[in-house]
Amino acid sequence: MEYVLKYDGAWGDVDNLLSLSTGEWRTHRPVVDHEKCVNCGWCYLYCPPGCIREEGDQFVIDLNFCKGCGICSSVCPVNAITMTSEG
Repeated sequence: MEYVLKYDGAWGDVDNLLSLSTGEWRTHRPVVDHEKCVNCGWCYLYCPPGCIREEGDQFVIDLNFCKGCGICSSVCPVNAITMTSEG
């Protein structure tokens, strides 16, 4: 018998969230200051839709899928991520 644990919460199906392009509705976007960034990975861990990926020695935000929630900015311990207006 195989038991599969599936989380059905708001962010439970990350694969489906990443297939939804942000389009025109995002109002703010995160901007990373790589000079300040210490590559702690908190943004990567806390990003709800998982649109931050590790590339080499830094973390990169995929703006095609970023929803603009600002959680990455709020958890950054060195304030390397700021939210700027899309306008």
